[in-house]
Amino acid sequence: MTATPEPLRIAIHIDVTPGLAGGTAQSTQGLVRWLGQLEGPEHYLLSAQTPQQAEWIGCYRGQNQEVVCRRSKSPHQGTAASNGSTVVNTLRERTKGALRPAVETIRRVMGRLTPQLPTLPLSDGYYESLECDVLHFPTQPFILCALPTIYNPHDLQHLHYPQFWTSWELARRETVYRGACQFSNTVVVGSRWIKDDVVRQYQVSPDKVQIIPWAPPTVQYPPVDAVQIEEVRQRLHLPATYALYPAVTWPHKNHLRLLDGLAALRDRRGLAVNLVCCGAQDEFWPKIEQRIAQLNLAPQVRFLGFLSETDLRAVYRLAQFLVLPSLFEADSCPIHEAWSEGIAVASSNLTGLPDQVGDAGLLFDARDASAIADAMHRMATDADLRRQLIERGYRRVGDFDWKRTAKAFRAVYRRAAGAALTDEDRWLLSWDWMREPGKKPDCQETP
Repeated sequence: MTATPEPLRIAIHIDVTPGLAGGTAQSTQGLVRWLGQLEGPEHYLLSAQTPQQAEWIGCYRGQNQEVVCRRSKSPHQGTAASNGSTVVNTLRERTKGALRPAVETIRRVMGRLTPQLPTLPLSDGYYESLECDVLHFPTQPFILCALPTIYNPHDLQHLHYPQFWTSWELARRETVYRGACQFSNTVVVGSRWIKDDVVRQYQVSPDKVQIIPWAPPTVQYPPVDAVQIEEVRQRLHLPATYALYPAVTWPHKNHLRLLDGLAALRDRRGLAVNLVCCGAQDEFWPKIEQRIAQLNLAPQVRFLGFLSETDLRAVYRLAQFLVLPSLFEADSCPIHEAWSEGIAVASSNLTGLPDQVGDAGLLFDARDASAIADAMHRMATDADLRRQLIERGYRRVGDFDWKRTAKAFRAVYRRAAGAALTDEDRWLLSWDWMREPGKKPDCQETP
């Protein structure tokens, strides 16, 4: 007989900037929205760090959720509040040992220490005062506190591409990520590749790392019709056919090599493929802009910046195919989105992407501009290939479901709090549906 769920109070730390945060903002939004639609005795406190974040996440909350806003300057304070000082002093000593491996990793990667080494943020008593049973950090920020914690590192890209980070940011990430993975009750990742990486890099038990795949963000967005799509096409001056790449202009998103491949395709094969990119533009953007000028690609390339939900869906629908040359992904929101919106996918074959894509995309080596050019040539000229990939994409995207993802997180919360698990909880915690999509539960789904 299955257990009856117990009432739990769960705090979710909201600390993202929509637009700049990329997929982490979309995954947080989706999780909050679908947790809010589940029936059950759980109550969720959405703990925003700023009024702006509170306003943003409040748009997605459900009946079982409330938004609380931390009004102090920052929750990442090393000074303890009076009601949390004992907790902090105890945890501070425990933290020293956890940080020692981080220091040695930084020495190995950087060759030297920064003048002031970052430390793991310690609780000032705020989260303890909320009287919750579990605290979830769905994005990379973390605070060491007295509550059972769930941590989503998303990936450990900084260890694979340290050249993309300043020495300070590299040190900060390694300190926080390593400490969070060691001290949390559960580390949640989106794919088997990232789980194996976390276990290998941080020597944590595989049993501590839970795989919960994400789901397509655009299914949460308002629907678009033909009139809206045409209005977007004209307003944004989109070309008749184009490849689409939605990504913040971070170095690992590999825009420079994509542009090199685009130029090679034009110069060596006489094929000018239009490229439309969208996503926030960070400090790396000037280098991308410079490469466009150097390669004389301005007539073929458009960068639209951050798009609204409606505009993004329309831009997908109008694209000929998605090209995703990223060097590092746990899994990719744009791939989910492309499948949902009915366009073919050409994807990097690196890190967690082959597991996500399966046979529903054309894989290529994103480290090789010639391979990128070859993939874009096939996608632009082979209508049968695009049709096959669209059909496979529709089937593959059915393997990912927001309700299932939310239920799996709820099961993690219950387990961390020491609450009884239902049969469905146990099933979801044993199932990696990215790698085993055809596996069927041996229990009836419950609310």
